[in-house]
Amino acid sequence: MQRLLLALALALCSGAALAAINLNTATKDELVGLPGIGPAKAQAILDHRSAHGPFKSVEELKDVKGIGAKRFEKLKGELTVVGTGAKAPPAPTEKAAGAPQRAAKGDVTVAAKQGGAAGGKP
Repeated sequence: MQRLLLALALALCSGAALAAINLNTATKDELVGLPGIGPAKAQAILDHRSAHGPFKSVEELKDVKGIGAKRFEKLKGELTVVGTGAKAPPAPTEKAAGAPQRAAKGDVTVAAKQGGAAGGKP
């Protein structure tokens, strides 16, 4: 029974060790735990994230100063990007009073609903 529990504990611990590091939420300490990343490179990654916003893909790590192709190849299997923070499109602004509004195809315009001229017909 003890061996079974030990095996189960080992399996759980190894699964946690295999979890990918999210570039958009990783702390400096988490980044330092990656192979070939020391405190200076970890700080460069954090600085890049602060300056340019969240990473949209793992490949963007190559844009960080000091992360070359070889280092990236060693790291990419241990990294992920979740929560890119993509912004929703801006809300439409109100049109000026009296300004004509374009209706989407198939929409009934306000003028047509009210019995007014729509599409240039009286």
